[in-house]
Amino acid sequence: MVAFGKKLKDRQIEEWNGYYINYKLMKKKVKQYVRQIEAGGLERRYVLKDFSRMLDNQIEKIVLFLLEQQGLLASRLHELGKQQDALQEEPDFSKINELREAYRDVGRDLLKLLFFVEINAVGLRKILKKFDKRFGYRFTDYYVKTRANHPYSQLQQVFKHVGLGAVVGAISRNLAELQDRQGSYLSIYDQPALPLQDPVIDTIRAAVDRLSYSTNFLTFLGQHALIMQEELPTPLEEPIDDERYHFMSLLLNLVNTFLYMVNTYIIVPTADDYSMSLGAAATVCGIVIGAMAVAQLFSSVYFSAWSNRSYFRPLIFSSIVLFVGNVMYALAYDFNSIAVLLLGRLFCGLGSARAVNRRYISDCVPLKIRMQASAGFVSASALGMACGPALAGLLQVKFKFYKLTIDQNTSPGWIMAFAWLFYLVWLWISFREPGQPKEENHVPKTTPGPANSDILEKGVTQALLISSEPHHDEEDEDQECDASEETSEDSRAPINTIGAAYRLLTPSVKVQLLIYFMLKYAMEILLSESSVVTTYYFGWTTGKVAIFLACLGLTVLPVNVIVGSYISNMFEDRQILLASEIVVCLGILMSFHIIIPYSVPQYVVSGLIMFVSAEVLEGVNLSLLSRVMSSRLSRGTFNGGLLSTEAGTIARVIADATITLAGYLGESKLLNVTLLPSLVICIMSIVATCCTYNSLY
Repeated sequence: MVAFGKKLKDRQIEEWNGYYINYKLMKKKVKQYVRQIEAGGLERRYVLKDFSRMLDNQIEKIVLFLLEQQGLLASRLHELGKQQDALQEEPDFSKINELREAYRDVGRDLLKLLFFVEINAVGLRKILKKFDKRFGYRFTDYYVKTRANHPYSQLQQVFKHVGLGAVVGAISRNLAELQDRQGSYLSIYDQPALPLQDPVIDTIRAAVDRLSYSTNFLTFLGQHALIMQEELPTPLEEPIDDERYHFMSLLLNLVNTFLYMVNTYIIVPTADDYSMSLGAAATVCGIVIGAMAVAQLFSSVYFSAWSNRSYFRPLIFSSIVLFVGNVMYALAYDFNSIAVLLLGRLFCGLGSARAVNRRYISDCVPLKIRMQASAGFVSASALGMACGPALAGLLQVKFKFYKLTIDQNTSPGWIMAFAWLFYLVWLWISFREPGQPKEENHVPKTTPGPANSDILEKGVTQALLISSEPHHDEEDEDQECDASEETSEDSRAPINTIGAAYRLLTPSVKVQLLIYFMLKYAMEILLSESSVVTTYYFGWTTGKVAIFLACLGLTVLPVNVIVGSYISNMFEDRQILLASEIVVCLGILMSFHIIIPYSVPQYVVSGLIMFVSAEVLEGVNLSLLSRVMSSRLSRGTFNGGLLSTEAGTIARVIADATITLAGYLGESKLLNVTLLPSLVICIMSIVATCCTYNSLY
């Protein structure tokens, strides 16, 4: 693990070295404070005063240099403006091109200044987190609140960067005016929706978006995809390779995600009836539903490895396997074979290409639309989850086609088989295989996405107040001497073995994965046993079960809107995380059938509470996971997305197996027996979260 201080130094612009935050000096000062306090040589009050003074000096150094550079950029823009006025009277196309290039040069220098501000902001936040961690004192709260709102605040200059915004506006406006607009007299202010097609402006806007990043619905939703990115910015522009990005190919990946989620949940309302029609117990539906997740444990790994070399071939293979699996699922009734039914579901799981979908977005989508693509991935998953049960509720038919039986049990298989066949043809015609990236270019990519949300996440004050969130670099930073022997090339090497991935999992990451395991287990128990439980207690038909499950699925996007747009701006992610875990626990407790007769309102309300709180928990958990997980896990076979997928899939497999095993005790005991492990795991995750809090403070 390369320590953050070394990474920070490696990313600095050489000619500006003396103006960056002196992170190494301040870290040594924190260690010195600790030793002196332990020896009884210092009072805490003196430490707080002295460290505040050091921070003030560091920020003042940064701000004064920032103002100086802004003045130089403003002077250059003023001179270019004079030249532009002269060209208005005597147009000269060669000089116009030279002037446009001069404005672009100013833009590139502005980009360097934006990265200067961003790197200093990251360093400042991290040293504050380190101080809080070592002293068990919320110094960050005090420092930010006293500095950020002061009328002479220099901290405001770092995080609001008003002057830089004016420079961006001047460059954009003048480049737009120099651009050939075919006789138009409108400026960028008259048509703000009309984007200026200039690579420099696009890169600057991406950097400004990242610097002024604040939590909203789009970014919160995109974090569900857990598409890992690099932590620190780079002062170089990302080369956008048009040959790698293709809109139709991205759309096909999102459709693949949607269809797979439909395929997963379309059988849930009828799995128990199908099992009984083949001579098995109703609770065998747990194995039928879970067979797909079992196969996905293996398919996620080989698809992730395959996507290192190709995207088209894995998607073709996935579509063929899913087509075959759904045909087998549909034919199981006419063969009167539970084995064929299970094999069909196993084949469907072997076609899970979600790892490929994630990798395509991470590797091939330009950074300026990567967050939208990530949000699209999550939205497609949520929509598929809702459409699957809803579609099953509509397929209440029964007839013979030649010798094939078409009814509510087999029709989901036939519908999905035809859907995958259509998708296969569309994929073959429209997908474009991206070119392989150039190996010699090792410039890491950055994005205004989840992994960079630890840079100024919540504006001028909350950017530093999220210090309760640990990062792998702080936790391993005391090993800097040993880590410094590792080369920067090794630190960026792809993670292609499970051992290498496990070594990068800090205690905080393990806690987040445990929470993810818990919520997926609880959700799978609720969804998979719903048809058996509601039939036993309430006599619900397949249509009613389908409506209930569809309504649960439709809550996903509205819940994310509320959390992403409002709740996450009001509370820290750690607070939302713990509160959501407690509410999930309450939902599980409310679901138990103990004394009173079990009623529909009790089941529906408790299920809704459990499902909605688990959805909130999933979003916040993955948001935190994308920050505390090593940035090295953004590449390679065993990347962060695969690890989280495997944790969730294992939870689903165990949950479905629990339903089938509990069925041997009888349907009357199924509900309580399956809820008990959910309650135990939920309590364990709450304890682990609280222990993590205590270790941080």
